[in-house]
Amino acid sequence: MARKPKARLNRDDWLAAGLAALATDGPRALRVDPLAETLGTTKGSFYWHFRDVGDFAGAVLHTWQDTALAAVATVSTASAPPAVRLRALIQNIASPDGLNPEPAIRAMAQTDPALAEAVREVDTARLSLLAGLLSACDVTNPDLARALYAASIGMEELSTRDGQPNAEPIGTLLDLLLALR
Repeated sequence: MARKPKARLNRDDWLAAGLAALATDGPRALRVDPLAETLGTTKGSFYWHFRDVGDFAGAVLHTWQDTALAAVATVSTASAPPAVRLRALIQNIASPDGLNPEPAIRAMAQTDPALAEAVREVDTARLSLLAGLLSACDVTNPDLARALYAASIGMEELSTRDGQPNAEPIGTLLDLLLALR
């Protein structure tokens, strides 16, 4: 469905549309014509901001990566107790606010080395923080950070398919993990 055209679109408008398209339509969503129609503009606007679809896809990826790493930094520097920060992090991963392009980005990363590296950077930052927060909660088995992260990613993927919220189920898993320490 086309939106009313804005007076002037900027780069961020296109990036937001790209992320939303990835979230709703998957890896094949980054095409100029449908995005221009969604934004109520012409392809010329797209090419004003991006050289080509590859340039656009790279910018969309970096936007997602910056957002994911900013969430890690926010949790990392928060003054809340470790268990509260841990819950915030895994709930953000498993059930982010708004449309979630991460499953599509992960699918695309299977065949794109640049995407794979960006996903790896996000995974490394999240896993490091998870391990540190679990350790601060006296959960020292490093395999549990990886298992909890995998569950969060899996719930995120599942939610993309069935639309069910994940915040409470992943929180319940964390509660169980902390109760067993």
